[in-house]
Order: sequence, then C-alpha cells, then structure tokens
Amino acid sequence: MTVPYWVQDAIFYQIFPDRFANGDPGNDPPNVEEWGSKPTLWNYQGGDLRGIIQKLDYLLDLGVTALYLNPIFLSPSNHRYNTSDYYKIDPKLGNRADFDALVDAVHSNGMRIIIDGVFNHCSRGFFAFADLLENGMHSPYKNWFHVNDFPLDAYTQGDAEKYAAWWNFKSLPKFNTDNPQVREYLLDVALYWIEAGVDGWRLDVPNEIDDDAFWASFRQIVRSVNPDAYILGEIWEVDPRWVDDQHFDGLMHYPVRNALLESLTGQINATQFGDKVESLLQAYPSENIRAMYLPLGSHDTERLHFKLNGNLDKIKLAFLFQFAYPGAPAIYYGDEIGLDGDKDPDCRRAFSWDPNNWKGDLRPWVQQLIALRKSHPALRRGEYFRLLADEKVYAIARKLGNEKILIGLNLSDDIKTFLIPVDALWEDGQEVKNYLNHESLGVINGQVELKLLPWSGVLLG
Repeated sequence: MTVPYWVQDAIFYQIFPDRFANGDPGNDPPNVEEWGSKPTLWNYQGGDLRGIIQKLDYLLDLGVTALYLNPIFLSPSNHRYNTSDYYKIDPKLGNRADFDALVDAVHSNGMRIIIDGVFNHCSRGFFAFADLLENGMHSPYKNWFHVNDFPLDAYTQGDAEKYAAWWNFKSLPKFNTDNPQVREYLLDVALYWIEAGVDGWRLDVPNEIDDDAFWASFRQIVRSVNPDAYILGEIWEVDPRWVDDQHFDGLMHYPVRNALLESLTGQINATQFGDKVESLLQAYPSENIRAMYLPLGSHDTERLHFKLNGNLDKIKLAFLFQFAYPGAPAIYYGDEIGLDGDKDPDCRRAFSWDPNNWKGDLRPWVQQLIALRKSHPALRRGEYFRLLADEKVYAIARKLGNEKILIGLNLSDDIKTFLIPVDALWEDGQEVKNYLNHESLGVINGQVELKLLPWSGVLLG
C-alpha cells in the first residue's frame, strides 16, 4: 500500500475549535461564556476558524506541521460529533470563506490539515432523520437508519430503543450504511471536502461501520482526488485489520500512550514498558507504524498534566519518549503549556494565551524536541532497537544510515547511574553529545556511562 510520504515527518497539533482562540467575536453565539469558563457539555466559549488563522504564528514557532481539527460542521453541540449538515461550516466557527482562508494559510506555510469525519451517526437535526421524525413510516428516509418501531420517541429521557444510536444516545442516530443512498451521500461528503483542500480525514469510531467495502470505497474516492491524503482511523486497540490498502494509513495509537502512562505512574517497570512498546512495533507493517498518530492525550482522555499530577519532570519525559518513537507525534492543544483537565468535558478547557499561566519550561522543551525530530531523520525513519532495560531504566537507539541516536529514560524516583552498551553505535574513544543540554560523553569499553535524575532522560548522538 502507499502511505502518504509526509505523515512520518509530521508534527500534529489537535485543536478543539471552540476552545483554541476566538478570532471573530462577531460569530459568537448570544450565550457565549467568558473565555476560560469551566467547560460543560453545552457551553460555548467562542473559539473559531479565524482564531486558528490568527494563531498560526504561534503554531509555526512551536514547530507544528499539521493540524487535526475536531468536527467543524453544523451541529447543535460544542463538540460537533452530532452533525446536522455535513456540507456547512458551523456558523459559530465561521463560514466557508473562513474555512478556505484557513486552508490557504495552512498550505502557504507548508503545513497540512485534516478534519474529523463522523460517518457512523448524525444528529436528530440531520435532514433525513428530521424527515423521519416528521413523517414516520411514510418518510422516504426510513431506510437511512436502523428503525425498530414507530413512533421513534427521539426526545424523552432514556436510551434509544426505537432506533439504533451510538451507545444508545437518542441524540446520535446511527446511519444504515448498507443503504446505497446513504453510502453515496457519505462518500460524496468525503469527496467534497478533499476537493475543498483538506489533506485527509480522521475517522470517528470507524470500526462501528463494520463494512470493509464501504471503507475501500472511501479510500478509493479520497485518494482519487488527493493521492497524498492521510486516512486516520480512531481505533483504540491493537487491530491490524484496519491498516491496509482497503482501510486506513494509520490509527490513533492510544496503546503507546497507555503504556507510557502506566510506566510514569508506577504501574509497570521499565522492562515491562519496553516489552509493550516494542511489541507494538511488530503489530503492523513498518510503513504504517511510521504513519501512526501518536497522542499523549485528546478530547476523549484526561489531560497529560492531570494524569501525571502536574509533575513536570514526568510530563517532559513523556514528550521525550513520544518524539523518539516511530509515528507522527501529536500534541493536544494546550498540553505543551501544561493545560489541566479531567475526563471530558473538562479536558476541553480554553487555551490560555497569557504566558504567565504556562507551566515551567514545558513549551520550550516541546519546541526543542520538535526541532530535534525535524533535524534528525533517524528519529522519524530510523530502525528502533533496545540497548538496555531493567526495572528502572530503558534505553533504545534509532539508527538510519550513519546517523545513530540513543534515548535513555530513568523511569523511577531514584537517581540512576548506569552503563549502556553502545558498541552497535559508536567506537571507543568517540565523543557523543547530549542534544538536550549539549554535554559531551565519551565511549569507553563499548559503553557510555549515564547519570540520570529521577524521571529524566537523554538524547545522545
């Protein structure tokens, strides 16, 4: 299969549009709340597409090369996973001209943009479901959904029983993708926005459309317009079925995040961590491994800062490993400044544009890691192999041609001094540099001696 060439070099930044930046107060809803208000399932804080355009300089300065936007289509909710009109930008985010301006600005700065596609379910306000509610069994759209009985009872409390809905939420009726008209509609949506200039789709719960033929058609149509479009599936588990030339280029690689958080919270030791992340490299073809989307958090998870109890050393170590591991590192907006938040909706807080609220030196650290990943192809494309693992220390190498980089992690509360065998990398007498602080170390008897503070790491080359 052909994976888009650019993904393995990408640095993604995920934006929840209502909470990143308010660039046009004129499109704020009348009930907009103050920026930074406690996030709820229903409140709006005014973020929009113009806000993203205005803050592109911030993202470029950080080193970001690709944006992933949560849903931007017309919807009755702030998260917009219940789409009412797949062809219309939600007016609270702007209009089609704003969208076109964003795509142009992104591309003119050498960046890419992918958008969220929610094709398993829609909102009750979607035209076909609204017709079904109005006309019942006489609706021409009754076969667009999975109807068990009439009347549909779409607005009372309780689970959906008269029709299939995502997790039985009445507000999220599930499409019948076996219906050729539904397939045609959804595939046209996919085509429309690729033709509008987006560089790919992130697909929401695609495993719930358990239909290989649908996804093969989706891929074919998207790639017919843009052969370099990135097709990313939200699959939470290890499942190779979804990665091939009939499905997706990569997946949201949550298993890496899970292993990392388990190690940083003491649930597994360094050797167990190494075993987990190395086994994941064997689960998929190598080109798809490099096209995996590597998150440390998302709109669906607790914030990194929250999960690690605000421990900046652990947070920085998490980023260090993320940028050293194969795949496309993805920053969830605000994680680079230490934005906090429990599970959703709390993880969808407004970005603070006051640098006084940014935690420690976290942003410069992420900026440095991005620069290092960009300047060292081995970190993006190189072979990955273990050098050392014990209960507290994990060290690996990335190697591409003559470029060799060592990453060492102290996954413990103790200061650790240890010897790493490096005869597969360097010769005795060579000097190697720690790119994170520019200190030099010598290779003696095929080893490098490292002294690492608790929850810290090195990147040597």
